Amino acid sequence: MAQRPPNWDELRTFVEVARDGSLSGAARRLGLTQPTVGRHIDALEAALGLTLFTRSPRGLTPTPAALALEPHVEAMAAPAAALGRVASGEAAADRGAVRVTASDIIGCEVLPPILAAFHAEHPGIVIELALTNRTEDLARRDADVAVRMVRPTQSGLVARRIGASRIALYAHRDYLARFGEPRSLGDLTSHCMIGFDRDNSSFRSAGDFAHGLTRETFGFRCDNDLAQLAALRAGLGVGGCQENIARRMPELVAVLPNAFHYALEVWLVMHEDLKATRRVRLLFDHLAAGLTNYIKGRG
Repeated sequence: MAQRPPNWDELRTFVEVARDGSLSGAARRLGLTQPTVGRHIDALEAALGLTLFTRSPRGLTPTPAALALEPHVEAMAAPAAALGRVASGEAAADRGAVRVTASDIIGCEVLPPILAAFHAEHPGIVIELALTNRTEDLARRDADVAVRMVRPTQSGLVARRIGASRIALYAHRDYLARFGEPRSLGDLTSHCMIGFDRDNSSFRSAGDFAHGLTRETFGFRCDNDLAQLAALRAGLGVGGCQENIARRMPELVAVLPNAFHYALEVWLVMHEDLKATRRVRLLFDHLAAGLTNYIKGRG
């Protein structure tokens, strides 16, 4: 039986420990010391009268009680974080925090220079960048602004279509020097293809080309887009890349440019309730301009 209601600091720590599986990893994410994280978990277990984690050489494993508790605490986390961002600055002020979510590849390869220019103009606005290939729920305020590669379907959102980002096949010039350049799509069967491991969602958008693709097609398998790009740049094989990212990397050579390419739509989205919040609107408009330049090959 619970001895007292748990406080939010303990619950927030619980969420991060459950996500990371270690006290040290959660401490880094929260900006706390490892002993403090440990005390939070001990205090929460005492408050609830439950054992939440079992310790092992591999880290912390959630108990059945923790697994039952986790979705309820997760549901509390997003509104609490949104409340903190709202409280961080007045609606009409050029200060406070704005949380942006984007995919790994967009967040690491496209957004940094756009966000750097925004910060130079508005140093009082704190930018929080959450990288995930999941579609975050803006209605729950998981984020204030989202860069999405699919048309948004939720109601109550302000959505702006930026354009379409073309994706083509590439290989490192050293790889092509060693193994030769494929002359047809059929030739790709004799090359090391870079692609998905267990999550084929990104390949389903590749149209007809994706219909014959299975996990066994690929000689290098990974579900992380950044790791796929790193493998491509290391000369491991042939893989897909956004053309405007590959253009910055002279070591990458387009493969079968007339036989294979497809496009991903780029959308910028925010909740309609945030239209009057100046710092969110400023960043939304800045991202729209920056992403438009990227799509047009100017950024």
